[in-house]
Amino acid sequence: MSAGPLLAAHVASFRFHGADTPALRDISITADAGSLTAVLGGSGSGKSTLARILAAWLPGHYGGELRGRLELGAAGAGGRIEFTGGSDDPRIDPAAWAAHVAYVPQDAAAMLSTVRDTVAGELAFGLENLGVQVEEMRCRIADTAGLTGLQDLLERDPATLSGGELRRLAIGCAVIRRPSVLLLDEPFASLDAEGAGTVERLVRRLTAEGTAVVVFSSTADTLCRSASHWTVLGNTVLGSGEHDGGRQLAAGTPGTLLVAGVPADGDALARSGVVVPEDAPVTAPRRIHAGGATPLLELIDVRFGYDRAGDVAAPGTETLRGVDLALRPGEILAVTGANGSGKSTLLRQLNGLLRPGSGTVLLKGAPTDGTPAGVLAADVGLLFQDPRFQLFERTALREVAFGLGAKRRLLRRNGDDAGVRERALAALAAVGLDAHVNTHPLELPASSRRLLALATVIAREPAVLALDEPTVGLDRRGLEVLDTAMAEATAWGAAVVMVTHHLAYARARADRLLRLDGGVLTPLD
Repeated sequence: MSAGPLLAAHVASFRFHGADTPALRDISITADAGSLTAVLGGSGSGKSTLARILAAWLPGHYGGELRGRLELGAAGAGGRIEFTGGSDDPRIDPAAWAAHVAYVPQDAAAMLSTVRDTVAGELAFGLENLGVQVEEMRCRIADTAGLTGLQDLLERDPATLSGGELRRLAIGCAVIRRPSVLLLDEPFASLDAEGAGTVERLVRRLTAEGTAVVVFSSTADTLCRSASHWTVLGNTVLGSGEHDGGRQLAAGTPGTLLVAGVPADGDALARSGVVVPEDAPVTAPRRIHAGGATPLLELIDVRFGYDRAGDVAAPGTETLRGVDLALRPGEILAVTGANGSGKSTLLRQLNGLLRPGSGTVLLKGAPTDGTPAGVLAADVGLLFQDPRFQLFERTALREVAFGLGAKRRLLRRNGDDAGVRERALAALAAVGLDAHVNTHPLELPASSRRLLALATVIAREPAVLALDEPTVGLDRRGLEVLDTAMAEATAWGAAVVMVTHHLAYARARADRLLRLDGGVLTPLD
């Protein structure tokens, strides 16, 4: 084992090609063998950019200009590498680097090969490329599946996994190669409590065995609090005009940056937008809750299931088993449940993306069977768990305007380009993206893409907002935006249903909290 750190870096600056300002400035980080390090920051702070640099996904002329140094202490990895931002800077061999440093990005699906049709096949893919013998491969797959809670999913098609199951598979694909350094970007995203506990136990085992683990997060959660060192990145624009984005605001132990569980050290955590769970919860604006009103949307004895090919399942294997649900004007309903319990499937019943195997869905009292999903979308706005599935335009403004124009056409209104633009701009301002009107959606940070997708939904003022894991990756400011958006929607008489694993958030905001378990919805105390 190396006497020095397994991974060290100093990023004097990193600027994406064509950008006016650096995305990262003056950041130093060191990861020793057996250590757990946390990099904390709000949306747009550059956490994911830093993670990609450490994983060698960006240096060496890929995507931007790096000034600084990287140092990998693992034997034979190339030692210290200097970057000056010039054309003659060294190029890192990604395969050689990946032999020592594994990276699980915020988008867990990016880890997967997409060419294997089972979870076991995905876990084996990297080992096969390394020429690992079959018997050892089988042992590693079994061990990794046990560590990540995938032992009952090995024969499942990865395309059928839930968001939380997919994240555990991505982590499994990273650790099965036994790297000396593991980089985890928002590792708890979309995980239920059991899945989060599984990942925490895995990290503790890896560090005990000598692996250096670096976690990148917008929340100072329990895993981050067990880290030996924190680096806090800024993302705010100060009153003086100085920009904090991508700059190291503070570094030290959790004990020095938190006092009695709240931010200390010059309020660096508060300035960064990091969510500190022990902070007093943000009080959501007052909502209108018409408990006795006629339901806007009803599910009556809805049953639905999949077989392996993705078709409707045979009786007895349904994901949803006789679900009854009524959503009334002005209420916020939260639905929780284990990963893979069918929560996203439930939401897709609301807007016709999936149709019941049996049972009835009523929208404003009328059955939705036979009504195209595109027509239902005018009244049921769905925020996908992965916003990439609903973002496709060239700019943020066009993205929001597209849905508004589609709704006008569905309602047979006359074209009104000025009115569409005005409402689209207002929706972008409502989610804090008014400075990114002409930005391509995929150039936004992951949390900002989620807020952009939210803007496309709220701009249409639908009767029902169906939000799938809306809090994932959001910093404190993002949660405040979500609070306001839900409050304003209920004020105009809409109903909001959100699927979430964030129970503290759900209890603070929702009028009702239900759990989906065994295909049945039940009240959660």
